[in-house]
Amino acid sequence: MGVFASTDDPLSTGHEQVVFCQDKQTGLKAIIGIYSTALGPALGGTRFYPYASEEAALADVLDLSRGMAYKNALAGLDHGGGKAVIWGDPEQIKSEPLLRAYGRFVESLNGRYYTACDVGTYVADMDVIARETRFVTGRSVEHGGAGDSSILTAWGVFQGMRAAAERVWGAPSLKGRRVGVAGLGKVGKHLTSHLIDDGAEVVATDVSPKALAWVRATHPQVELVDDTAALVASDIDVYAPCALGGALDDDTVAALRAKVIAGAANNQLAHPGIEKVLADRGILYVPDYLVNAGGVIQVADEIDGFNFERAKLRATKIYDTTRDILRLADEEGVPPAAAADRLAERRMAEVGRLRTIHLR
Repeated sequence: MGVFASTDDPLSTGHEQVVFCQDKQTGLKAIIGIYSTALGPALGGTRFYPYASEEAALADVLDLSRGMAYKNALAGLDHGGGKAVIWGDPEQIKSEPLLRAYGRFVESLNGRYYTACDVGTYVADMDVIARETRFVTGRSVEHGGAGDSSILTAWGVFQGMRAAAERVWGAPSLKGRRVGVAGLGKVGKHLTSHLIDDGAEVVATDVSPKALAWVRATHPQVELVDDTAALVASDIDVYAPCALGGALDDDTVAALRAKVIAGAANNQLAHPGIEKVLADRGILYVPDYLVNAGGVIQVADEIDGFNFERAKLRATKIYDTTRDILRLADEEGVPPAAAADRLAERRMAEVGRLRTIHLR
């Protein structure tokens, strides 16, 4: 994406609020970042990850929460941007008491931040967190929620990829195209299924033996390679990063043979300027926060009473939004990431200003 928090100082990045949360008995160490509430309560998932340091956790939550503000704005949602990280290995320290302690910290913000699933957290975790807070979405169907938000995330990425294919090859289809999927987790596996249904050839990689076993059993026609470096260097038309952020660094961009990049991972651009390098190489980069908004569309819909068809229709419109941004980028002579940033910033400014009109 074209939005960067270039420092780990919240005062320098424009964040409204950053909350450090700790409960020593359960081992909870969490950070909640609220970038903006200009459009409404901040909405974004909780990432549970074994960061190397508190500084790394803080840098990630600042980047992610800022990205959510742009994502929610571009998706047309009445939500600002927020995100949370829990520092630790979920396989080692995740527990009911820890999640409930975290839920109490979310509740203490009194609705300024709604949480949901992200890397390392799942629908079942949201049900536990919800026992302590009203401000959680992405819950199970049994508890009135929408269930797995990765379903519509993948659907939205597929729609953005279709719009990119139309721009580059003249038809909104991946049929006959070779697509490289890096990461076969919650989103990547659904995206792979959409691509195969559309007639694409898929080459993929993942570090998880479980994910690799799934694709071998479900889609044996998928070609598997050893790692992301091998995937990037292979003969692919489209590259879909679907794991963690920073996937598009200088070495990756130099080796990449694809003509289109459209994937589900957040914060794909490793540093400012990468979007211009991609444009100069003739590679069409579709901003991550544009195409991966299907999941947040789903969980936002849940807050008012979930309707899957309504949410899917809204996620399908990512195709139209992507077309509009690609057209705007051409008209203004800027990379698509810059065009997407401008549209999001415009909506935050114009709609957010209405909050200064006091009703009573």
